[in-house]
Amino acid sequence: MKTFLSLIIAVGIFSSAHSQITVGGVSLPSALKVADKVLPLNGAGIRKKLFIEVYVGGLYLTTKSNNGDAIAKTNEPMAMRIAITSGMVTSEKMAEATKEGFAKSTGGKTAPIQDKVDKFLALFKREPIVKGDVYDFVYLPSSGVSVSKNGKLLDVFTGQDFKTALFGIWLGNDPVDSGLKTGLLGS
Repeated sequence: MKTFLSLIIAVGIFSSAHSQITVGGVSLPSALKVADKVLPLNGAGIRKKLFIEVYVGGLYLTTKSNNGDAIAKTNEPMAMRIAITSGMVTSEKMAEATKEGFAKSTGGKTAPIQDKVDKFLALFKREPIVKGDVYDFVYLPSSGVSVSKNGKLLDVFTGQDFKTALFGIWLGNDPVDSGLKTGLLGS
C-alpha cells in the first residue's frame, strides 16, 4: 500500500511540475510519472451525457497509439485521469454510468470480474462526488489498477481482465462516448 501511496504522490508532484494542456476548462498535465515511467498524454476529451459535459478525461500511455481496442488489451503501464466538470454528477449517477460502461466494455459478460466491478463501483459511493474532483486510474502490470480520488489512494484492483474491462469503457468497440474516445486517441 505504501508503494501505491508513493506512486500517487509522485503522479501529483510530477504532473504539477510540467507543462499542461487545457481541455474543456480543465488543465491536464502533458505527462504523468508513474513508478519509474513517464507516460505522455496520448489524448484528451470531454465526456458528454445528454449534451451536458460531465467530465474531462486524459489518457496517458508509454507509447502514443490510436488503436483503442489494442490499448485496452495491452499489458503495459497506463493511466486515465478524469476531472468532474459538472455539479450534476452524483455518486449514484457515476456508479450507474460506470456499471453500464462495464457491461458495454465486456459485451455484457461481467461475471468473471463482477466482484471487482462491485467493489470498484462502491468507491464512488464512499463520499459525495463534487465538481472539481479528480480520479486517477493507474495500471501497472506488476500490481494492477490503483484508484485515487484527489490524490488519495482508494483501492487497488488486480488482474489484466479487470484492467481491460475498465479501459474498454472509454476505448473499446462500444465506448460510453465516441467523441471522448476520439479525443483520448488523439484523433
